[in-house]
Amino acid sequence: MSIDALRQMIPAYGRDLALNLDTLLAETLLSDQQKWGTFLACAHAVGVAPVLTHVEAAAAQVISPEAVTAAKAASALMGMNNVYFRALHLMHNKEYETMRSGLRMNILTNPGVDKVDFELWSLAVSAVNGCGLCMDSHEKVLRSHGVSAVQCQAALRIGAVINAISAVVRAEAATH
Repeated sequence: MSIDALRQMIPAYGRDLALNLDTLLAETLLSDQQKWGTFLACAHAVGVAPVLTHVEAAAAQVISPEAVTAAKAASALMGMNNVYFRALHLMHNKEYETMRSGLRMNILTNPGVDKVDFELWSLAVSAVNGCGLCMDSHEKVLRSHGVSAVQCQAALRIGAVINAISAVVRAEAATH
């Protein structure tokens, strides 16, 4: 399995990351589609090739091709939105917040999967990308659709672990 290969890429000093990966893989708070879509969207957002390759191969065994595409779309869209909305939030000139963004976001109207799943993936990717404004927005939508705080936290934990594993894999590749 590709996750076994990913786990083997984590050096001994990252043992906690491997343990957290195992815990999150066994997570039952999220549906399989929610869980694997979150893993994939976050791996796609970080963009470390070996991590992305292994996560995508594992996810493709569990979720539909449409869900794979939607998870990647959530990552792509948040890659744009997180930069734009984080900038608006950080800028002192609030005039920009009153302006229409002029950015296309058509995927939001029909992501190809349940909108709650897409929102969950967007929340996790927004955490990876560090956009508090987007995290608040996605969390609010999720909670209004009955998603619990512990379910949102599960997605955030997946994002954190995938981000950390990717950083370790990237650093190890740079030193060898």
